[in-house]
Amino acid sequence: MSSAVYLENYLDGLESLPTELERNFKLMRKLDDRAQTAMKSIDSHAKDFMRKLAESGALSEEERKERLEDIKALFGKAKEYSDDKVQLAIQTYELVDKQIRRLDNDLARFEGEIQEKASSTRAKSEEAVAKKGRKKAKDSKVTGKKKKSASSDEETGRGGSTQINANVSLNSSSNAGGQGTKKKKSKKVVEADDSEKDSCHTAATHPSDVMDMPVDPNEPTYCLCHQVSYGEMIGCDNPDCPIEWFHFACVGLTTKPKGKWFCPKCTQDRKKK
Repeated sequence: MSSAVYLENYLDGLESLPTELERNFKLMRKLDDRAQTAMKSIDSHAKDFMRKLAESGALSEEERKERLEDIKALFGKAKEYSDDKVQLAIQTYELVDKQIRRLDNDLARFEGEIQEKASSTRAKSEEAVAKKGRKKAKDSKVTGKKKKSASSDEETGRGGSTQINANVSLNSSSNAGGQGTKKKKSKKVVEADDSEKDSCHTAATHPSDVMDMPVDPNEPTYCLCHQVSYGEMIGCDNPDCPIEWFHFACVGLTTKPKGKWFCPKCTQDRKKK
């Protein structure tokens, strides 16, 4: 039942209440007037009886009994009027109390229905939030797997480009030198390739190991040590890096790092930004 229908029915039930209350109050007033009249008559009869009793020999035994019976009858009438008035007042109170109890019961029932609906709505909302959270977690896992796969592919490609670029730089520098220099550079390229093959089992070559090697003055230099390329090298992921390539040992690496890698200078510049 909607609140509008309930209110209409409730007002229909209350439509006769004012009329009944008005009738009961009028009857109580009439009964009260009758009781008051009876009490005044009792006072008058009692005063007259007492006055005549005070006069010696004014009332006979029969008259005295008769007057007492009249006073007693008046008391009975006054009591009857008062009892009727009390009963009518109780009926009026119960008439109003009945409507109050009905209203209280209906309000309690409506409150229970509202709480039940609120609990149901809250439960549905919590369930929807939980489903959304599970879906979000699932999507994030799938995205994480995709990113991890892409990162792995990128690292694989970067490792290949590192070796290719190192070999290209060595080959280009060897082409710029004389014939004797070419023999020395080709030997270094082989050493670099052998070093890359054995990188899983041995440490990276240190710059001090090749300081005494003869170097072509036209060969480009790299890394923080400003030496030619040799051994395992790694490229900085900053496209504007002035050095670009670094020896593993010079930057404290023993194995190829995962993800993007920036040289010490570029890392410092990025932190300042």
